[in-house]
Amino acid sequence: MGRSRIWSQLPRLTFWKAVLVLLWVVGAYVAVVRFTKGLGAVTNLRDDFPWGLWIGFDVLCGVALAAGGFTVAALVYIFDAGKKYHAITRPTILTAFLGYLLVIVALLFDLGRPWNIWHPIIMWNHHSVMFEVAWCVMLYTAVLALEFSPVVFERLNWQAPLRLIRSLTIVLVVAGVLLSTLHQSSLGSLYLIVPQKMHPLWYSPWLPLLFFISAVGVGLAMTIFESFLSHRAFRRELELDVLTGLARGVILVQAIYLTLRFLDLANRGVIGHAFQPSREAGLFWLETLLMSGVPMVLYSMPKLVVQRNWLFYGAVCNVLGLVMNRLNVSITALERWGGAYFPKWQEIVITATLVATGFFVFEWVAKNFPVFPREMAAEEAGGRAEGEVSYAQAM
Repeated sequence: MGRSRIWSQLPRLTFWKAVLVLLWVVGAYVAVVRFTKGLGAVTNLRDDFPWGLWIGFDVLCGVALAAGGFTVAALVYIFDAGKKYHAITRPTILTAFLGYLLVIVALLFDLGRPWNIWHPIIMWNHHSVMFEVAWCVMLYTAVLALEFSPVVFERLNWQAPLRLIRSLTIVLVVAGVLLSTLHQSSLGSLYLIVPQKMHPLWYSPWLPLLFFISAVGVGLAMTIFESFLSHRAFRRELELDVLTGLARGVILVQAIYLTLRFLDLANRGVIGHAFQPSREAGLFWLETLLMSGVPMVLYSMPKLVVQRNWLFYGAVCNVLGLVMNRLNVSITALERWGGAYFPKWQEIVITATLVATGFFVFEWVAKNFPVFPREMAAEEAGGRAEGEVSYAQAM
């Protein structure tokens, strides 16, 4: 085989592929240092600030951003929102499944003794919120694997297990909703034990409820976000009527969230902190505008809510606001007690590597399994569409 033929058969190296390979190389180096020299070698964590970027972003944000899995499944199979929503079920569950797998990987980096991650399986502590979160995450990841398994069985043409798992669909969906409700709220409960250490704008006895409601809202927004990227990457038809329905759901959920958020601040008598000239007040208003204000305004305008670009912009704002909220709860609110914290570059590299790997795996699975049934059928009939771009390029 000639050298020119070998070069022609190698995958084309694009900018985003080069970035991904670079992240994998640097991330592998950081991982080796982390697991051989400990957390202190690669993080700015310390005794008075034990949780940083890996818990605040990789775990809290990762779990919330994967909420589309149980939200859309409940809409389709429990609330019977309509057949049109079936088209987005598989990619949404795939996104949630990958999100939870990456959360588990991130936990391995953050745990001081990662080899003990299995302890909650046999060492039960019924009084620990972390025990409940650990079990719920393990069980829900297993449920997501089963919910996604029909895609694999269809690809392999395994009819018997396919019929069996389809007969269990409602059971799996109900289990997924129950488990998600428990651990999405319990992640907020983790911070109820440190009221004296948190800034009043983010500590609240209602944190579990606020965490759950905001997760439902961002689950709908993430579905819009993922659908838009899939439309760009795979040249898929964008289900505008479906996304418009989800956008209306975002308005409703964010209205409930905002009402509870400000009622809580007023009832505790701390709403004045939001109007003080402080960094915390600025971050609070930016978080509120991004997560609730901008999406509600955009999605309330009839001319904008039917345009795919504005749907995407609203979803991006909601996602960024949710990320700010979780980082404010886990980092900003605690800096008044534990001192300033900013992650080392190694922490940022691991987080970026996990996110980039999630995009890569989603793209690979979507290309090789019937995640988008209609497009797969069309592809088999007419060959792959020309001009296809990578998932990262679609951003």
